[in-house]
Amino acid sequence: MKRLLPSLRAKKRYLAFELISEGPASRSDLVKEVMSSASSLLGDVIASECDIKVLGFEDWKGIIQCSHTKVKETRASLAALTRINGKRATLHILGTSGTVKRVTEKFLQNPKVFEPKVETKSRTTEE
Repeated sequence: MKRLLPSLRAKKRYLAFELISEGPASRSDLVKEVMSSASSLLGDVIASECDIKVLGFEDWKGIIQCSHTKVKETRASLAALTRINGKRATLHILGTSGTVKRVTEKFLQNPKVFEPKVETKSRTTEE
């Protein structure tokens, strides 16, 4: 069986996410809840058109693959996720990209922590 040419393959988008949860969650639990959330919000037909796959999940962060035409629907279904294993949880989407390499470099490596700058004015004494 021949492979499809790149121009004939389905295009994909990759979503970087961060899991915020009350307790620890395994990859299999996350996959089950993501699919359940997509199916309940979008219905079985549109959820299957989204072609959602969890590619990786480590240290509360991961990558989800979806169809390039159904990014909005996929993001909506991920926002509808509220519980994993009976514990409150939510997925925060960090960003979207067209390749795994770019989404990893841009959103998952070297996380930038917001630290406000504190400016101090020095007092000078004039004599």
